[in-house]
Amino acid sequence: MFSKEEAQRIKKEFWTSFAEAYPRKWLLHDTKIKDVSLKFYADNKKAMVLLDIEPKSQEKRKIYFEKIESLKSILLDEYLEGAIFEKDFHLENGKVISRIWVQLNAVCINNKQTWNNIFDFFNDKMTNFEMFFLEYEDYIRDLEINT
Repeated sequence: MFSKEEAQRIKKEFWTSFAEAYPRKWLLHDTKIKDVSLKFYADNKKAMVLLDIEPKSQEKRKIYFEKIESLKSILLDEYLEGAIFEKDFHLENGKVISRIWVQLNAVCINNKQTWNNIFDFFNDKMTNFEMFFLEYEDYIRDLEINT
């Protein structure tokens, strides 16, 4: 077990190493849709690439999720095989968001031997997620177009 300070140092080294291995500007929060963002996540058991939909308005969240869900077969077949869709995902803080993600199991942010697997996973899956998002962003963004 690591001390809090050691765990923070390892986490910082992990993200710095990832940025050095794949030095590019990721789309992430720059989706141009308020409260819709792409994210990287890693912990002691898994790594994830996520699309979080978290507007304060339940109705907006529902519409954005359903629009992306209407493209589910395209996303799964052409971009992210095995992506998981959850309309009502409960965060630890009690907030409910919509989330679409892919996950890599049996990796650990504290184990440097798994870092390259995580980095490759992040690069591959986020690149595909970004390509999908950019291809369909006009449709996703336009709340006037119903699914």
